[in-house]
Amino acid sequence: MSTNDAVLKVLKEAVGPMKAGDIAEVSGIDKKDIDKAIKVLKDEGKIVSPKRCFYSAAE
Repeated sequence: MSTNDAVLKVLKEAVGPMKAGDIAEVSGIDKKDIDKAIKVLKDEGKIVSPKRCFYSAAE
């Protein structure tokens, strides 16, 4: 599973929006890699940022 897939999976299973650090903690992936995946997923429209530094899966 790629980092992008792992981030998307964590966000889909989350109860609410999550910070990058929380995603890293849950997934066990380095925060720098999470930040890169978040940028790519945001550009693809797969995740949204309801408020600054918080992310959730796009509906």
